[in-house]
Amino acid sequence: MDRLERFVKGMGQYVDDIKVDKPLYMAVVRSPYARTKINGVKGGLNSSDLEAALASVGEGAGGASANPAAHPIFAKGYANYVGQPIAAVFSEDRYGAEDALESVDVDYEPLKPVVSPEEAIGFEPIHKGMKSNVISDKMLGKDFEPKADIVLEDRLENHRIATNAIETRGILADYSNGRLTIHVSTQSVFSIKRGLCGTLGLPEDKVRVIQADTGGGFGLKGGLQPEHVIAAFAAMKYKRPVKWIETRLEHLMAANQGRGAIGKMKLYAKRSGKILGIKGTIIVDAGAYAEGLAGFAPGFIAHQLTEQYAIENGYVRALSVLTNKAPYGPYRGAGRPEAAFFMERMVDMLADELKMDDAEIRLLNASEKPFTSPFGMHIDASKPFMQKALKALGYESMKKRNAGIGFFVLVPGAAPGEGVRLEVKDGKMHVWLGSNQHGQGHDFFIRSLAREELGLSPDEIAIEVPDTDNIKAGIGTWGSRSAMVGGSALVDAARHIKEEIKKKHGKYSKKLLLSSNYDYSEFYKFDGEINSFGANLATAKLGPVNDPEVLEVRACYDVGRALSKAMVKAQIEGGIIQGTGQVMGEAVAYDENGQLLTSSISNAGVLRSTKAPKCVVKIMENPSTLPDKAKGLGEAPTIGTPLAIVRSLEHITGKRIRSTPVKPQDLS
Repeated sequence: MDRLERFVKGMGQYVDDIKVDKPLYMAVVRSPYARTKINGVKGGLNSSDLEAALASVGEGAGGASANPAAHPIFAKGYANYVGQPIAAVFSEDRYGAEDALESVDVDYEPLKPVVSPEEAIGFEPIHKGMKSNVISDKMLGKDFEPKADIVLEDRLENHRIATNAIETRGILADYSNGRLTIHVSTQSVFSIKRGLCGTLGLPEDKVRVIQADTGGGFGLKGGLQPEHVIAAFAAMKYKRPVKWIETRLEHLMAANQGRGAIGKMKLYAKRSGKILGIKGTIIVDAGAYAEGLAGFAPGFIAHQLTEQYAIENGYVRALSVLTNKAPYGPYRGAGRPEAAFFMERMVDMLADELKMDDAEIRLLNASEKPFTSPFGMHIDASKPFMQKALKALGYESMKKRNAGIGFFVLVPGAAPGEGVRLEVKDGKMHVWLGSNQHGQGHDFFIRSLAREELGLSPDEIAIEVPDTDNIKAGIGTWGSRSAMVGGSALVDAARHIKEEIKKKHGKYSKKLLLSSNYDYSEFYKFDGEINSFGANLATAKLGPVNDPEVLEVRACYDVGRALSKAMVKAQIEGGIIQGTGQVMGEAVAYDENGQLLTSSISNAGVLRSTKAPKCVVKIMENPSTLPDKAKGLGEAPTIGTPLAIVRSLEHITGKRIRSTPVKPQDLS
């Protein structure tokens, strides 16, 4: 049965659907305090049961990490956020595991936490062995002092957001005959395998990772996390399969959270509206540990700050700061929405200062030829796209309805490429990609490209799930990369096989392909940059108590080449709803003691279906230089949608909006 048909019929095989003999169910004892000393732990599987080689996730075997801010598998000595794993318990069923949590006795000694990243800069280090809570501090660009007619300053912020995929995190670990087999909800089987091999000290041939059907990822499921290691270690220790399925409360407490960035911006301009330069400070709330994107994110945000504008001068400080919150991680866009929000908010501020039309001031500062920003970002000429997008979106008529506009550059995570395997057997071509869908419908572009290149019909293609035993190498699905480099890997491999058939038979035909046995693998390498442009336009209104409602969001994106127009539209519509959620209320909130205030999906601000706006999608196709001619797409709507909605609300209320989500009091 086709995978998509299985989903429609409710026959998907998510981690919790996979049945094995005599599994143990795992539950995790978690810290109730944002910062606490742990004087002792009695009961359960805890840090004292793990070898020194398991001291920190992803740091490798052979000893504890030298980095005091590396995330431990189990908290040892100290816990630094509400929800941090302290111990794990196991039972024959899930209910028994939850009940067994009460059998673990932890001696806590609460300490004063720090919640604000700005306060954390001068707060005592939350980790022993560190001089401060700043884990990354870089300057980008060069200092400058222009002769500016106008200097504008503001503090802008995107508050933290939980990824809140429909399916929470989950893993099934089985250890038998000296080999660890993992079924996991993930965006990258190879990322999980590398992490487990390094952390557990296992050779690569002793670990197999298979992606279960995955009900959403949005960045969270891209890498190894403590619970993965705990389950795998327990399976090895107890010689039984171990299953862990995250609860929604655990997700909101302990899963990596995205956004959480502050931009202190200063814009220099002429009275004509020409922007001369930008300065500022980017501060990312890294949460309690330095892992993943935590140190990288502020520099990545700063790198993109000039967006589609030909701004010659830029000088920005980029910091990542530890706080007593759940660790920072990617959330759909992962730095791109933050950069666009900071830049476009300042451009809107300049438009208001000069009483200029939103589109006019943007076109005035657009690049008319390829441009490299003072922070090193390369873009093609943006003005032609912007002019076409304004027309396609109906800006001139829509601005009479208080429409807001937002432009951006999508910088995809295409490097270093992607892996693929094509095997022809039993009259079908079996396809494995190093990237895989977790809701995006990759089946469509795989089948489309296989039909184009090899003439295969849908029923002659078998799309296999990523499995580290069946494909040699791969990266994963994130950063708007799958169609770009996954599709290109497929095209390149298909063309290789086609040429082999031509050499052997003097011609190519589908019959010759399917009657043979081919098994070809490659890693399609790509280290270049293919950035693309996007624009959103939105209209909104205010309710009786200043509660905002988004009426319509229009999108116009350059997708390079639409490999499946139905899936392109669906991706954009889904992203628009997520971007709307960011503005309308979606956030993770803490009190001054680091206690979680958003403890259920109902109060985490996830957008209700009745509040979803009308979506209008326009696409532009300017083919890229890749074999499949695609450009990035997946993150685009979460970048542009908040920009347009916020501006529409400003037009309606005349109030300056400096952060997301927007609250009624911000509009009064």
